[in-house]
Amino acid sequence: MKLSESWDVYAADMKLRGLSPVTIGNYRVQHNLLLRYFGDVAIEGITLVNLKNYLIEESGHLKPSSLGQRVRSIRAFFKWATLEEYIEKNPALKLKEPKEGSRVPKALSEEDLELLREGCTSAMEHALIEFLFATGCRVGEVNKLSIKDIDWDNHSCVVLGKGDKEREVYFGLRCALWLKRYLKQRKDSDESLFVTQRAPHRLSVRMIEYVVNRIANQSETQVRVYPHKLRHTFAMHLVNNGAPLEGIQTLLGHAKLETTQIYAHLSGPRRKAIFQKYF
Repeated sequence: MKLSESWDVYAADMKLRGLSPVTIGNYRVQHNLLLRYFGDVAIEGITLVNLKNYLIEESGHLKPSSLGQRVRSIRAFFKWATLEEYIEKNPALKLKEPKEGSRVPKALSEEDLELLREGCTSAMEHALIEFLFATGCRVGEVNKLSIKDIDWDNHSCVVLGKGDKEREVYFGLRCALWLKRYLKQRKDSDESLFVTQRAPHRLSVRMIEYVVNRIANQSETQVRVYPHKLRHTFAMHLVNNGAPLEGIQTLLGHAKLETTQIYAHLSGPRRKAIFQKYF
């Protein structure tokens, strides 16, 4: 089977396994990179040495995290090809991911969060910032929400996360007030929670990113702001207030506790409080 031919079969199999379009799209990018490097060769002709040479050449301009992602996608593809018996031997079986330093999620300080709030000029902007921070949702999860998903009595909603897994997230009074104010001002009949201003329709992931960036530019904050940084800020807010990692894990929708543990080492104020209490 040619490398180009393998994609359609591989993608169809991933859809059957319930992988999200975003995940499949990420795999497609990696598959196209393989195709660009090797050409449209037969997949059974690709060896471990070929793959190592490819990764060595790519390592010069990639961060360890990006190289690791590439390794994982290669291993996943050739594992699939082996299990489906398109090849007899898996050439990627011995590929190892590069060692990474501690990945430090960047969160907003309390001051920058307040400056970001002050940069909002409309009810929609306020509602979006408050919702991203209060719930810790991924931008793709917010994008999928509809008004009917909001439980106003419980100040919560159920979002569809990675792997099509549902989880309940919560928001406080400040977020609820801005959401209600925003929805009251809307004159459209679109069911989406957040919509565009012109010809209202569901805000795309890219548009949400654009709006957050616009708010940051309107504010006096000097740091780069994007939706996922508000998710990190949510997590760090919980850590700094003593929330257990297992609870943070469920609120963030992490499949593994190890993913959540990266936040445990970053709480400067909490570390300082421990030092002052016990030293």
